[in-house]
Amino acid sequence: MTPDRVALTYRGRDHTYRELRERTYRLASALGVGRGERVAYLGANQPSMVETFFAAGLLGAVFVPLNTRLTAQELRFILEDAQAEVVLLGEGQSGEGLPGRHVPAAAYEELLASGSPEPIDKPVSQDDVCLIMYTSGTTGRPKGAMLTHANLTWNTVNLLVDVPFAHDEVTLISAPLFHIAALAQTLVPTVLKGGRAVLEPSFDVARTFDLVEAERVTVMFGVPSMFGFLARSPRWAEADLSSLRHLLCGGAPVPEPLIRIYQDRGLTFLQGYGMTETAPGALFLGAERSVDKAGSAGVPCFFSDVRLVGRDGSPARPGEPGEVYVQGPNVMPGYWRRPEESARVLSPDGWFRSGDVGIADEDGYVRISDRLNDVIISGGENVYPAEVESALYEHVAVAECAVIGVPDDKWGEVGKALVVLRSGVQVGTDELLTHLDGRLARFKIPKFLEFIPELPKNAAGKILKAPLRHLYGS
Repeated sequence: MTPDRVALTYRGRDHTYRELRERTYRLASALGVGRGERVAYLGANQPSMVETFFAAGLLGAVFVPLNTRLTAQELRFILEDAQAEVVLLGEGQSGEGLPGRHVPAAAYEELLASGSPEPIDKPVSQDDVCLIMYTSGTTGRPKGAMLTHANLTWNTVNLLVDVPFAHDEVTLISAPLFHIAALAQTLVPTVLKGGRAVLEPSFDVARTFDLVEAERVTVMFGVPSMFGFLARSPRWAEADLSSLRHLLCGGAPVPEPLIRIYQDRGLTFLQGYGMTETAPGALFLGAERSVDKAGSAGVPCFFSDVRLVGRDGSPARPGEPGEVYVQGPNVMPGYWRRPEESARVLSPDGWFRSGDVGIADEDGYVRISDRLNDVIISGGENVYPAEVESALYEHVAVAECAVIGVPDDKWGEVGKALVVLRSGVQVGTDELLTHLDGRLARFKIPKFLEFIPELPKNAAGKILKAPLRHLYGS
């Protein structure tokens, strides 16, 4: 529709829609994969990642984005679980120790040159899986949320109902595209509208201010910690932010003081609530209620249903806490090769159990108040205590351990490990934290570790985390 408009900007170079289309067709024809086969990508935000995403979609193959912050051991598990046919490596990434066929960054352009620019018209249905996005598992193993083409399409429609994306949007994407929010809430709607996506490999405060001013950025997505870094910068007061139209924020609860700081600059936070399994939008707070409902996650997205369910299974009344259930065409069909885990969170009629607790007011606006599970959200990244505890238990000195989340001004929440040592064994805090380095991604390693004499348990011997949070949660 708009072949000569700029689709992507990366490191000062513009890529038109015509160029994106041709390169995507070339890559699709050169990949050598078929319908349903998995195509993995390991790298930061860059054009080759976008091209791989669309090329896999053209073929009916399945895109598997990999978190660059994971260790080789964690990546190896995901690639073996996904049974990826090929792994494309972005700039600066090594495939050493990873299974499967690799395409290093240095060979990417050669691969493209070997492909044909002729249009590809493979049969791909709305219910075909478009991507598998891995989330950390509550049992200590990552699980892949399968998202179909319909899931992504309807999520985009939901977003465009709530946010008036225009054809001339300039969207800064510095949050990683291997997370669902950056991919589905910024890249896909921008491309659908014919806007321009400015890709950044990582988030940097000074660079963000420079790009907003130089590129006249109109749309930004970030987790609360990213917006917090900007607001605390010495450049905040004098920065030219006049081009910004939409600030999308999610991934963790947004502190109200931060919302007020942006409102004082005449900027509106468009915040919402969702998760990978809902592609991701479930609740959204529109601009017209962003002031009087500040701190709320909003109301259900237009083509999604959300209900709050009490512990007895009955609907939670206004002011009462209830678990958030989501149903709609944006909800995943299940986890890849995990039928039992899928059945635990998906009802036969398609309601997804989030594990999060919300409270609705009389107007139906929902605040996310707590989590039924123990997931820690640190800087927008999910950290599952079970995974960290499993790694701690690999150290011979650890008899018992529990990991809880504690407040942090910078990241919103960080991990704190509480450890009971084996009798007669001495070990230091630094040694245990060093033990985790290489076993876990850096963001999963607890910021604090404390030795305690015993862990509270119930009659069945299960560790009770509520008392731990009360005693050690500061």
